[in-house]
Amino acid sequence: MFGISPLGWIHTLGSLPAIPVAFYMFARHGRIVPRSTLGVVYLVSMLVGASTVFLVTHQPVGYGLGAVTILLLLAGYGIEPILGQARPARYIETVCLSLTAFLLMLPTVTEILRRVPDGHPFVTDLSSPLLLGAQGTLLAILVVGLTAQIVSLARRGKKEATGNLRGLP
Repeated sequence: MFGISPLGWIHTLGSLPAIPVAFYMFARHGRIVPRSTLGVVYLVSMLVGASTVFLVTHQPVGYGLGAVTILLLLAGYGIEPILGQARPARYIETVCLSLTAFLLMLPTVTEILRRVPDGHPFVTDLSSPLLLGAQGTLLAILVVGLTAQIVSLARRGKKEATGNLRGLP
């Protein structure tokens, strides 16, 4: 079905949980929260998807996306143990993990448009205006979302600093 191999289905189904988990955390917390139960689900699912892409991809860009995704996951989940609770750690964590969500959605949308409906996909050419528009929309969402996240983190940091100066908890 959809021209996906058994290994491709493992890749697809293994990474699939990361999508609703990411959407939920973005809606609920404004970012991916790594030190939570859902954060662990996101990490495991992303690692399954990013590591199995090396076994299923037929294009060199797939290897690059997989490698960059793994590096961003390691940076996003590993920065707090290195820098602690410092503000820069929160920014690095947020940017890295948001980029992983973008790198998840980019091939997801591309593959959906190239495979659905089965036998007569919406897109047959990688330079299709529909595909390029969908990818451009994802990029715009990333830019707007990262900007909003950084502004929110900055405001939260100012509130905490002001609260601490006033002796508030």
